[in-house]
This record gives sequence, structure tokens and C-alpha cells, in this order.
Amino acid sequence: MFGRRLLDAALEALAAARNRLRRIERREASELRRWVQNTGNLLHLSIVLFIPVVIGFVTYLSNQVQTLSFLLFPPLASGTYTLVSDPEGQYADPLRFVASLTVGALCGLAAYTATTWAYGPIETGIVHPESAALAIFLTGLVTWAARIEAPSAFSTALLALVTGDVEPVTYVASIFLAATVVATAFVVWREEFYEKRAQYLYETVHGDDHVLVPMRGETAERTALFGARLAAAHEAGKVVLFDVLSTAEAEATEAEAVEAEVADADTSAESAASMAGGGDATATTAAETTGERGDDTDAPVANESVQRLERCADVIRTRVGVPCEVVVVAGEPVSATVEAARNANCDLVVTPYEEDRGTLSGYVSGIFDSDLDAVAFRSVSDRRRWNRVLVLVARPGDVAHGMVDFATRLTGQRGTVSVTTCIGGEVERRPAERRLDRLVETVEGNIETRVARSPVDEFIAANADNYDLLVIGSSGERSPASRFVSPPTFERVQHLDCDVAVFDRGR
Repeated sequence: MFGRRLLDAALEALAAARNRLRRIERREASELRRWVQNTGNLLHLSIVLFIPVVIGFVTYLSNQVQTLSFLLFPPLASGTYTLVSDPEGQYADPLRFVASLTVGALCGLAAYTATTWAYGPIETGIVHPESAALAIFLTGLVTWAARIEAPSAFSTALLALVTGDVEPVTYVASIFLAATVVATAFVVWREEFYEKRAQYLYETVHGDDHVLVPMRGETAERTALFGARLAAAHEAGKVVLFDVLSTAEAEATEAEAVEAEVADADTSAESAASMAGGGDATATTAAETTGERGDDTDAPVANESVQRLERCADVIRTRVGVPCEVVVVAGEPVSATVEAARNANCDLVVTPYEEDRGTLSGYVSGIFDSDLDAVAFRSVSDRRRWNRVLVLVARPGDVAHGMVDFATRLTGQRGTVSVTTCIGGEVERRPAERRLDRLVETVEGNIETRVARSPVDEFIAANADNYDLLVIGSSGERSPASRFVSPPTFERVQHLDCDVAVFDRGR
């Protein structure tokens, strides 16, 4: 018996350890995914993984020829780095890359030939200063005139002076072919992965189309319409309108249901006795008035909530044209909302914005702390469309991509999205512009980028009223201490005249 208990305890410990390792593995995989969603990190990872493979392959091919020195291939490595590190930059043109390296090799050989003609045969490993100067001069002149300037062209020009007994035609042909291989690999990587990275990395692009809307407060119907606009951007989109009965309502509902059952039992005998004489009775239960709901809601209290949600659902189906369901359950608000979202296969919760003494209410904070993507929508008008959207970005990453994606869903091809970041000094402007450019590369629509040299609060106060909607992040990654010292931006926008959407990425 003792051995049996010991074996059971050991098995339980092993199972717990396995589950813990799986949780750690899932968490680490999620963190890695979010790290890669930063375009800068993605490019660095590509440099580490892509360039070695390409250069290794080109070197393997060169070794089969047994003619060229490995010294010819460092320009390929530096040129490949230039391509991958800035795929949309000035030097990321594959045709320019191949042409510049080939022209550089030709100019280097021309300088080598001229030096040989002037001074006679040159010993291996010896480079005349005149040869180096002439090679660089010719390369700069020709690439400038042909508009194919690239840093690697100067490398191939100088290496041409130390190739030894390699035939000029062989040297130039090898440079051309090796550069073509690198350029082809770059084009495939850029077209099939980098430019389509949103499909592979950013979950909101192909998800967040099943939207659960808790129907709370006075702005619930406007929030539902906002959530429907987000869902309608995807063909598979749907909206689930959700309501939770309080404990008192649930108890009353249960009591009313019991009374109704007793009344039905009392009247069933009378109905059976009078059935022979005929009678026209119509009974409509709550189950016939709605699509889905909890099991404990077949009573007048629940029916009233169902009818309210159904009226809103009819408006959404008519105006937006997206499927809409209703769900009414009893339970604790936050846990019931999360459970309902999972049961309805919803990956986004759009809830009305709620405050409690200047901060988020316990309900909204609870939704933000769940593993679901969430938007707290603060509506200040009866607006039904959002054509001008201001997206305020603090840093690159999955949250920023999610906010931009949601904004373009709302505006479509007719509206305008302004993606903005604020900086403290001019030295930050160029890096900020590059971050925004990389951020908006993955989405389509009418998008402009702005870099504002001003505090965030001042920029919002001066510009938000010119837009229909302001989209900001929830600052979920900040520590409690930092939020105490400096409250999140969304807690300081109470007096704006535009709608506000606060986006929180699921934990």
C-alpha cells in the first residue's frame, strides 16, 4: 500500500512537472513570436539566419569551379547585408545590386590592365597606389553616371587588383553569377516572406474577426456597432452580443422559472380536458426568441434582456451585414464574459469604456487581464462610421500592428488613417520615421505617418478633435510602479470630443 501511494505521488509530480514545462514552453513561444513581430528584430533575425545560408551556398558553388579565390566573396556578404537590413531602402534594388557589383569588377580590371600596360607585369600581392586610385575613380564615375551606386561596387573594384592569374572574363562572369544568385534569393525572401509578414506574424490580420460585445451601460449599442465594423472587414466575421444577469436577477429568474413550471403543470390538465372542444393557444418560449444563451435564463427577466439584444442584433444585421448572435448567462461578470467568448469562439472582446474614480473599472481591467484581445470603446457621439482615425504609437510591436490593422478595417478605402508617434528631440526624428514606415508597410489603405515633437498629452489635446476616432494602447506592458508615477494616456483623455478606442493585447 505504501509503495502504491509512493508511485501515485511520483506520477502526480511527473504530470505536474510536464504541465509546468508545457506552460513555460507556450509562454516562451508566445514571447518569441511577439519579439519577432517587431520589424527591427525580424530584420536582425533574418540577417543572422538568411545571410549565412546564402553566402554558404554561393561559396559552395565557387568551390566547384576551383578557379576563384574566396577573397572575391566578401563583397557579396556586405551587399547581402545591405539588402536584408533595409529591404525597402535605397540600395534594396536587386538589379542595382547585380549591376553595381559587376560594373565595379569591370572598373577594377580596367585599372589593373592600365597599370600593367604602364608598369609591366605586377607581382602577385602587390598593388600600385595608382591602380587603387584609378579603380575607385572609375567605379565612382561609372556608377554615378549609370545611377547604380552601391557600396559593394567599390569592394569588387579593389579586389580585382589582387585576383592574381584569374582570367578577367572568368572573374567578371563569376561576380555576375554570384550576385545574381544572391539577388534572386533576396527577391524570394522579400516577396514571399517579408512583405507578407503580416499574414504569418500578426494574429489580428487573420484573426480578431469573431467579436464578443458585452452590452453594458448607455453606450452599449454604439459599442456593438463599432465591434460589428471591425468584424465586417473579414469575410468570416461575426458578432456576439452578450449580457450577464446579476446574482439577484439570476435568483429571481430561477424562482420565476419554478413558478412558471408549477403554473404550466396546473394548466396542463385543464388544457387536456378542454382540448376536445378545440382551442387556439400559442406558446412562445425564450428559446424561440434567440439563437444562443445560458441554460438558466428561460424567464421574463432573461427574456427582457434577450429582446433588447435581439433588437440591437437586427440593427447590426441590417446596417453592417454581419452575422449576429445573442447570449445571456448568469454569473460573475468578468469570468462569465471570458467563458462566453471561449464558448462562442470569439477572439476579440469590444466592451464599452468604463471608469471608476478616474481609472478603469474593475470589469474592464479584468477583461484586459485575460488572454483575449480586447478593445474598450469610449463613445461620445452617435457616430456610425469612422472615416478619420488617429493611431498613437509609442513603440513598434504586435500592439502597434493591431491598432493600425483595426484602424484600416474601420476606414476601408475611403477614409484616412494617421499613424503618429511623439518624440522629445530632433535627434529622434529619423529613427521614428523609419519605425513608422516599417509599421505601415504591412497594411493597405490611405495611411499617413506623422512624427510630432511634443508631449503626448499636448499633441492629443491639439489634434484629436480633428479626427473621428483616437486609437491608443492600454499600456499593459508597463509596471504598476510606472503607471502610478505616470498614469496611462487613456486615463487622461476624458475631455476629448472624439471617440476613443483603447486596445489591449491578450496576455
